[in-house]
Amino acid sequence: MGLVDLGKHTGLSASFLSQLETGRVVPTLRNLARIAMVFSKDLSYFFESEPTAMFRVHRQKDRVRLPQTGVEPPTYTFESLGYMVPDRHMDPYFAEFMPLAANVEPKAHMHHGFEFLYVLNGELELHHGEHQCKLETGDAVYFDAGTPHSYQCAGRRPAGAIIVTMHQALGLPLPLRTPAATPRTPAGGAPKAIGGDEGAV
Repeated sequence: MGLVDLGKHTGLSASFLSQLETGRVVPTLRNLARIAMVFSKDLSYFFESEPTAMFRVHRQKDRVRLPQTGVEPPTYTFESLGYMVPDRHMDPYFAEFMPLAANVEPKAHMHHGFEFLYVLNGELELHHGEHQCKLETGDAVYFDAGTPHSYQCAGRRPAGAIIVTMHQALGLPLPLRTPAATPRTPAGGAPKAIGGDEGAV
């Protein structure tokens, strides 16, 4: 990201950011916090002497299973497999899809980024825009999540799957959408420019 673009996101001038980059000024914690938010980091990032390798174990006994939100009754339950990882670039889940009654339709959703799904057991029906396919044990699918999509158990027994959602990187073009789709503002995006104490030391 160039200094001009960074200045727009932080409210700090490009000249001040240039002096900061070359060590000619000492930043305040407030200015560091502005820069950190743009890159989804916390303040500790600037004070770590050496980068640390990312390694987190998620024990099955420690995970919490939650029902699908916004739908009653829920059509699936899920467990986050990456909830302990800060600044993660993807979100892995285990999901279990329940057989639906004949009159129940799955609720479609969409979000920025991409999604990967691997069927562990059972049969799953995936709707993605105008596409529809049936997935069986061992099948996998990769798709852009900016297109409305939904899942539905296609058998008499629950279907289990691993789902990984990959976040959309800032500055990259969004995936194509169907004409009826409406993009939503991503959570945790770059903050609006804010004025302040760029010259303070």
